[in-house]
Amino acid sequence: MTGYIKTMKDLEAATYGLRGSSALLKSAGIVGGFGTPHDDASGNPFSGSAASNLGDLYNVLYGQKVWSMLNQEVNALSIMAKRPYTSSGWRVLKSRPQGGSGSSFGIGAGAVGSAAPKADLIGGVPENESLSNISALAPEYAKLYISPKTVAHKFEFSELGMELAAIDDGVGDIRAIVREDMGKHHAESQNVMLLMPLEKMSDLQGATNTDRNYTSLMKIVSSAEEIGQMYLDNVTELGADDSGTPAVSPELTRIFGDVRPVAIGGSHGSETATATASFLDAEVDFGTGYADGTARVLTLSILNDMIRRIRENGGSPKVMITGYDTIQHISDLLQSQERFMDRKEIVPTHNGVRGPKGAEVGFRVATYYDIPIIPAKDMPSTGLSTSNRLTDILLLDTDHLWLSVMKPTQYFEDGISNGNPFGVGKLGNQGLYRTMGETACSFFKGQGKITNLKSA
Repeated sequence: MTGYIKTMKDLEAATYGLRGSSALLKSAGIVGGFGTPHDDASGNPFSGSAASNLGDLYNVLYGQKVWSMLNQEVNALSIMAKRPYTSSGWRVLKSRPQGGSGSSFGIGAGAVGSAAPKADLIGGVPENESLSNISALAPEYAKLYISPKTVAHKFEFSELGMELAAIDDGVGDIRAIVREDMGKHHAESQNVMLLMPLEKMSDLQGATNTDRNYTSLMKIVSSAEEIGQMYLDNVTELGADDSGTPAVSPELTRIFGDVRPVAIGGSHGSETATATASFLDAEVDFGTGYADGTARVLTLSILNDMIRRIRENGGSPKVMITGYDTIQHISDLLQSQERFMDRKEIVPTHNGVRGPKGAEVGFRVATYYDIPIIPAKDMPSTGLSTSNRLTDILLLDTDHLWLSVMKPTQYFEDGISNGNPFGVGKLGNQGLYRTMGETACSFFKGQGKITNLKSA
């Protein structure tokens, strides 16, 4: 299958049987209605003149409709680039051939190839130098991998309920209503997964199987230092390993087959956290800690500093995601300085946020230094401070952050309305939405997060 699936359009065509650039949008009701082709005998690929064809048509249309919803709504899921799942692993540059792995080339007193070589050992050689005197160098790579996650939501409705809903003062076609609402829930749930806060992934909440969900952006854009500080400030549980030694929950430290090293020392009540920096660390600004009373008032300086740090690391923020409250706060800060937010037309596509508006549906959003600010109602607010809290801010380089899609959204239905009550084992019907994929990142230092914020 992967032999001819090179782009998301290829994957959509293989899944839905589509051909043509706008077929998916038209069938999903974005460009045109999806109801009119049912009786169209003009050769439309989504039409069928016989009533017996309509059962299959429903599956195609509603699967495509939800998939289009995922890609068209301005939220965390839509801004991520979509790539076909053609490989489970990828390599990332862990360290330079010499000069270390920091944002700048380290110069010190070390030998050739070290993290901080002497200034005269970084590549300059005498004229006609013998090759034997030139040291061989090699960058250090790490291999990361993912496993596809299955997101599924099942629902059912009885034959009697469907019949009663169509008469008296009923709601009408309960099948269509429930299917529509469940499709929206399927899309919303995936958005919630992507913005799941770190503290909800720990044993404190009893959530020991969060790795069944998409890996959250809040986890991808994190660092060993942040995880250690959250542990010390009791934002996450005070856990222990199998021997009873204090330790951070592995749900927080594991990432794409590797681990962000956080060592917990001491005993309960007097723990210490030693975080080892690595290529897996994103840029995270949480202030002095997450304890109650440590939240900082969000300023433009904090925001500007994060943008600078990401760019120094070699990243280029393509989009900013935060809550409506934080967007309002940024707007108030700019107005107080007689500056105003610009607005920009953006288009969520397979490649993330791009724009200006083309053939697809576009949206106008506020920008900061030409970075689109995407509002997300599900954005968390990290920290223990209880008053005037603001939602966190993610600054993402979506060239290195994507959703690897194995199966776009598909819809399945069976039951008595389809002439097969034995398929569901009752006098009713069952429907199922399913999407398969996983988030991935190839450059962590190009991603940034600002947390532990308040308005005043």
